[in-house]
Amino acid sequence: MSDPLFALLIFFAVVALAAAVLWPASGILARLKRLARLTERVRMEDVLKQLYKLEYDRLPATTESVAGGVQIPQSHAVRLLQRLEEKSLVSGAGERFRLTDAGRAQALHIVRTHRLWERFLADRTGTAPEEWHEQAEEREHLISASEADDLAAALGHPVYDPHGDPIPTASGDMPVRTGIPLTSLEPGERGLITHLEDEPEEIYRELVGLGLGLMAPVERLKGEAGRVHFRTGERRYEVSSALARNITVEPAPDVADPGWSRTLADVPPGESATVAAISPVCRGPARRRLLDLGVVPGTEVHARMQSAAGDPVAYDIRGALIALRREQAAHILVNGVPVGGRAS
Repeated sequence: MSDPLFALLIFFAVVALAAAVLWPASGILARLKRLARLTERVRMEDVLKQLYKLEYDRLPATTESVAGGVQIPQSHAVRLLQRLEEKSLVSGAGERFRLTDAGRAQALHIVRTHRLWERFLADRTGTAPEEWHEQAEEREHLISASEADDLAAALGHPVYDPHGDPIPTASGDMPVRTGIPLTSLEPGERGLITHLEDEPEEIYRELVGLGLGLMAPVERLKGEAGRVHFRTGERRYEVSSALARNITVEPAPDVADPGWSRTLADVPPGESATVAAISPVCRGPARRRLLDLGVVPGTEVHARMQSAAGDPVAYDIRGALIALRREQAAHILVNGVPVGGRAS
């Protein structure tokens, strides 16, 4: 004969478990359904974004190109495209698909939000450059159009993301991205880096590892077929043609041979130099600290003394003696001719 109290406890446990699973608003089943809906919405928005990317790059939008861009099976891509057609966001003709006006507007919102988040991560956090894209991918689906407008205002309404991609405006206008691949420059021709491709992640990691940044002046050098030789200032690079095609430059035949090849780290104690810029690869809190110290173009900096180990070095910046490590000083680009000194 069972214990009535034990049976009652079993009953209440079953009721509690059923409530936890089946409760309409906050039960486990309801949460799983919301998660499934969110995942489905995110994937549809990813497809819209991929369709816009293909349209922007003037490439055919097929089931295969959509599946490859979103990294999902083709069967899944077919189902998502069908759902988007039912919502009048996509139209299909044969094996090709295109965005409707409503679909394009929604795609541009996702693109805008993604690139604003990348700008935020680059300018306001210490997030590593190779992590910007992935973190922005996670956040781009979470805010409304009005919240994206607030984010843009807080960032000063940026026009480009940290990779050089244009950011759509709130009204859906997309600034034109110009430039040519680095491989299109002839030996001896110069330009400015305007875009570094951030997909796939492996490519961008390699570009970041080279220490390249936007608006850095480059010059194509002679080299063997299949390899691309170029320089930024006095630093020389040799990369594969495949990698170089992911570097976009704006031809600038009149750009001067950059004195930016010289950094504050190259200025020995006893000499001075004038700040030309802060390296584009210096971002987030590290960049803000240098700006707060008064390291802006035109500032004269005097190297006063170095520690016994040679690092850090004390610099006179606007009347204050500031100790900077070599890696920090290497982010401060200075004119090629030291103040009161000789050309480097």
